[in-house]
Amino acid sequence: MNKPVLKIFTFLMLTIAFVSCKDKADEAKTTEATEATEAQATSAKYMANPAESTIEWAGYKPTGQHNGTINLESGIFTVNNGEIESGTFLIDMASLKDNDGSAKLEGHLKSADFFDVEKYASAAFEVTGFEEVDGKMMLSGNLALKDKKNNVTFPVTVSEDGNTYTITSDMFTIDRSKWDVQYGSKSFFDNLGDKFINDDIELKIVVKASKS
Repeated sequence: MNKPVLKIFTFLMLTIAFVSCKDKADEAKTTEATEATEAQATSAKYMANPAESTIEWAGYKPTGQHNGTINLESGIFTVNNGEIESGTFLIDMASLKDNDGSAKLEGHLKSADFFDVEKYASAAFEVTGFEEVDGKMMLSGNLALKDKKNNVTFPVTVSEDGNTYTITSDMFTIDRSKWDVQYGSKSFFDNLGDKFINDDIELKIVVKASKS
């Protein structure tokens, strides 16, 4: 093997190793949907501010990755003794954006191949639990995407500043196949070769809310 070819080969191997070694965010514990929690009369009520809240996403395939955002549509939750007690949030799926500005990709993700936004304009999350596990606060809730609903649990940090309450999640992943998002998924199709798209979708959520 001559030196130029060897250099190219080495560069490719290092690139593949770098991509392969990327730390994947922990998958949210996912179970069947369960009963939502209810607010107590003494709880403080907060209204989410969609303009100050963010939802970041990342998706992966063998040839690279895509990153983008989705807007929070609305949200209301209650806090008791500094802890999240109950709540419901709506996510505006039509607001899905690709950070690179690819209208083609955005259109495909909104199509029936993926999230079928024309039929399912909103996704929803309803709180089912909030507890400390190994020093981390874990938020649980039923996530409804398309016509499927599963319970997911992921780590969050919460903070209060006057009448403002902020919920910030760690980066976590959900497995789209559990919500029947099938396109390019090895969970549903064989012989995709390198044309598959990973089932894992990484998410990071920040919700800012004001006491109502």
